[in-house]
Amino acid sequence: MKVLVTGGCGYIGSHTIIDLIENGFDVISVDNLSNATEDSLVAVEKITGKKIKNYRFDLCDLANTKRIFEENSDLIGIIHFAALKSVGDSVYQPLRYFDNNLNSLLNILKCAKDYQVSNIIFSSSCSVYGNAKELPVTENTPWQEAESPYARTKQMGEKIIQDFTHINKQNKAILLRYFNPAGAHDSALLGEAPSNQANNLVPVITETAIGKRASMTVFGDDYDTRDGSCIRDYIHVMDLANAHTKCLQYLMSDKNQANCEVFNVGLGDGATVLEAVQAFEKVSNEKLNYEIGSRRAGDVIAIYANVEKASKLLGWAPKHDMESIMKTAWKWEKARTKMAGE
Repeated sequence: MKVLVTGGCGYIGSHTIIDLIENGFDVISVDNLSNATEDSLVAVEKITGKKIKNYRFDLCDLANTKRIFEENSDLIGIIHFAALKSVGDSVYQPLRYFDNNLNSLLNILKCAKDYQVSNIIFSSSCSVYGNAKELPVTENTPWQEAESPYARTKQMGEKIIQDFTHINKQNKAILLRYFNPAGAHDSALLGEAPSNQANNLVPVITETAIGKRASMTVFGDDYDTRDGSCIRDYIHVMDLANAHTKCLQYLMSDKNQANCEVFNVGLGDGATVLEAVQAFEKVSNEKLNYEIGSRRAGDVIAIYANVEKASKLLGWAPKHDMESIMKTAWKWEKARTKMAGE
């Protein structure tokens, strides 16, 4: 029952470790700490009572990646989060994104095959759909052109895994296409705290509200949406974490209908950027200082999920709504600011 979580010190990885432990799994992590710290694993230990070993390796290094598998011959699954993930950065650094995101995946798959680790969960993204022509998107919605190199690495990663599992029948995979993770653990001991400047909307909102940022920018108010700002499907990070656990249990129980399957996970509803701002202001009683800016390169206009497949086959359903996301995110922001003595 030991699982390797790559990118385990990151936002989604660390929350998923909590859910895995609460469901009886042992966990090890690998994270090169390029955009995270091991403080998240300290928080995991406080919450669960379990100390998590982290290998500070870069998965693009095959020799070090092999070492993880050699030292953990009892692995039953891999949940692969580790990747560069900033849409905006990827537009200006495409080769860096292709190099890191694809080579790390290739090394994980080589080791899964060579060390006979059957079950693989891949952290994919709704960005694979591009500017979808139908909403909500289902798992069968045709892909449009990727809007960023980051999105293209997710499209390519999915294709690589499909080809890999087609030939290597002993390996089973789930491509988990999730939407916009946000919020924090209810304890306020763990939440989104990237080492680099936050780019995701919700931490930008909370950092602005608490004064770490003088103001924030809404990128575009002239899209073809109900208020002109982009539409996204926001999902609470602990709901998303639980989806990974359920995927692993699904594969281990041999319930999968094919060697490689796809699931969407989101709230199943879309909120505009301005609606997200309003939801935060409502639950926090704080007035946000924001300005309307120009459109941002790489942004999809609107995307939200149909999650019926995950509900039916995985028995998964989100437990948190938009206001719950904002409440936990704000509670976390205040707690981490206090801890930092700011």
